[in-house]
Amino acid sequence: MAKLFLYNGPARAPLTLALAHGAGAPMDHAFMETMATGIADAGFRVARFEFPYMAKRREDTKKRPPDREPALRAKFVKVAETLNTDKLVIGGKSMGGRIASMVADEVGARGLVCLGYPFHAPGRPERVRADHLKTIAIPTLIVQGERDPFGTRDDIDGYALSPEVKLHFLMDGEHSFKPRKKSGRCEAENLSEAVAIVTAFMKRIAPK
Repeated sequence: MAKLFLYNGPARAPLTLALAHGAGAPMDHAFMETMATGIADAGFRVARFEFPYMAKRREDTKKRPPDREPALRAKFVKVAETLNTDKLVIGGKSMGGRIASMVADEVGARGLVCLGYPFHAPGRPERVRADHLKTIAIPTLIVQGERDPFGTRDDIDGYALSPEVKLHFLMDGEHSFKPRKKSGRCEAENLSEAVAIVTAFMKRIAPK
């Protein structure tokens, strides 16, 4: 039987982050592992989980497309209910972060963390998927690579996002935050910076 959650960090942490995977990689992908262990090392609890289509892939190894949006949203709401804590932050990588952002107000999360938000499909900057981020009412952190094809720094500078949304750009990073060699920056540095920014955000919004 598949695990419902993959936990990192202390059970009595000041905040728990429910962290969803992106469209193509599971909850134990290297990116997810790096973020979860780094955030946990700062004293927070991270609860990773998988959407139904990814859980099925784990069972039979067959690749399948993501579930439809209503099913993804319903799963995240269920996750929030199962964790049953008033110290909950929700978020995710790419698609996981987008779905989290769509239910964050509904589930009463203390905060939202999006890692590489898919503002638009690559090559389609005119079709922005961020209307709800203009009105979101909870503290929100979006960590984005400067040259992410799903939303570059230049793209995002033109969006009228809610004042609750804080953006942090990683130098020369693409969708998984990896920079080019010529930038003088390495992937590990960007991932380390992402962990530090997320943990600083969680410390700011944690109950006093």
